[in-house]
Amino acid sequence: MKELWLVSLVLLASVELCIASETPTSSVELPAMAALQDQTSISGLSSGGFMAAQYHVAYSKHLVGVGIVAGGPWNCAGSDENSLLPPVSTAVSTCMTPCKDSWFGCRDTMYPNSEYLASLAKRETDRGGIDDVSHLRDDKVYIFSGTKDPTVATKVVDSVQRFYRLLGVNESFIKYDNEIEAGHGFITAEKADLPCASTQSPYINNCGFQQARSILEHIYGGLQLAEPEMTGQLLRFNQREFTSGALDGMDEEAYVYLPRSCYQQACRIHVAFHGCRQGASVVGRRYVEGTGYNRVADNNNIIVLYPQVKKSNLLPMNPRGCWDFWGYSSNNLPPYDYYKKSAPQMKAVQRMIARLASPRG
Repeated sequence: MKELWLVSLVLLASVELCIASETPTSSVELPAMAALQDQTSISGLSSGGFMAAQYHVAYSKHLVGVGIVAGGPWNCAGSDENSLLPPVSTAVSTCMTPCKDSWFGCRDTMYPNSEYLASLAKRETDRGGIDDVSHLRDDKVYIFSGTKDPTVATKVVDSVQRFYRLLGVNESFIKYDNEIEAGHGFITAEKADLPCASTQSPYINNCGFQQARSILEHIYGGLQLAEPEMTGQLLRFNQREFTSGALDGMDEEAYVYLPRSCYQQACRIHVAFHGCRQGASVVGRRYVEGTGYNRVADNNNIIVLYPQVKKSNLLPMNPRGCWDFWGYSSNNLPPYDYYKKSAPQMKAVQRMIARLASPRG
């Protein structure tokens, strides 16, 4: 066990997912908004993409769609059924660029095993660890992989599409964009953002289209065009109210965007997960304000929730501030539950959604 733990430390230090400068200050309580919990959707980039996939499958009963950008399938870190190493070893190899620097060529077996993961999801449904996978069948799924992404290989992202197909998601409900020459980042059409093929902080790239709109429009259907002036409110709120302890790796504060219309009517909820090195404690509000979600949501009755994790060098060992898709919230020790409804981070997000869906005071 000691040797496996040392291997975990070495592998975890090499995680290369996603981003980086101002620290949030005072915050308020997350308000109850009488939102439509059964119209909730979720998305994320890189480690946030893995997290979005995990949350979507675990809590599918009340979700209508997911956007996975440069991420892998549910429980990707558990996709090597023959591995004796902890999930972190699979997370930084199979779930990223398994063929990079390989001395043995590149085989399909080196990538996530969608068939095995689909069978695990069905088994976990029977155990009650996740919602019944039948709830996934009518959900909308948006998937993206840039052809210049050196961090999460396109063939890893391909396994997401196969996974959802195996669980019966309607083919017409899956939109997979893997033809853009993009690096590892979230995509915008803003000239001030990084060149499309870049892979560097803050991992927000100008490729000439608004990915936030593509995700939300695929999930919710036709949306109104953005107005010249936004009228909603971005709130920083106390996230610790919803978390369970130091090992969950979550930050003290998070953000939510509330369109003005949502104070008078019931709105939908979209949860947007940042990537590694991209949380507010590293890049300030760059992801929260620069990805385009708020502008799309502002006149389309969509509340946007931005949960936050922070980097930590020891307990938990999460030096790049990634979402937990391999088990650091259990100190990288079994029994692992990072992919289940009982996972600390997923429970915290579910509590935030429940608060937004609660009747107004």
